[in-house]
Amino acid sequence: MAKLYFKYSSMNAGKSLDLIKSNFNYVERNLRTIIFTSAIDDRWGKDKIYSRAELSLDAISVNPAFDMFDYVKQRLESESIHCVFVDEAQFLTKQQVYQLTEIVDRFNIPTIAYGLRTDFLGNLFEGSQWLLAWADVLDEIRTICWCEKKATFNMRVQDGKKVMEGEQILVGGNDLYLSVCRKHWKDGKTKPE
Repeated sequence: MAKLYFKYSSMNAGKSLDLIKSNFNYVERNLRTIIFTSAIDDRWGKDKIYSRAELSLDAISVNPAFDMFDYVKQRLESESIHCVFVDEAQFLTKQQVYQLTEIVDRFNIPTIAYGLRTDFLGNLFEGSQWLLAWADVLDEIRTICWCEKKATFNMRVQDGKKVMEGEQILVGGNDLYLSVCRKHWKDGKTKPE
């Protein structure tokens, strides 16, 4: 039986790299995949997944109105699909996460979603909330804080200081965010003294 997987972490843990590697394993065996990513994060171009290891992959950009279930259903009319991948899954809507469960349950296609668990304030993203609730398998991808403890929070920073207000979604990388442990997120420490 196929399952819905949610692979989550803080930033800089290698989620996109893991997706690219997993997709390669399917493609190398002549198996077909569908790859979705959020239209919100277009730093590397539209319809692209990019890892900090400088590997990239073409993908289908989805906005909140995009129906992934219908897209997969249409593709299945002309070809077999062996796995569905989703990058930046924290930006999905509740309805889109439900669509992923339908892809698994109706078509028996393994579906692997990658994303952040929480935002810079420590709150769940909508997509992450429903993936945590509905996924069959939860898998944490680990990375470390500057203190070498496990990083579980994304600290938004400006001029070297923690930011605690603003829009939930502000797309950026190392220029705007640090992956830190809970203690340093609470303390607002961005580096050793």
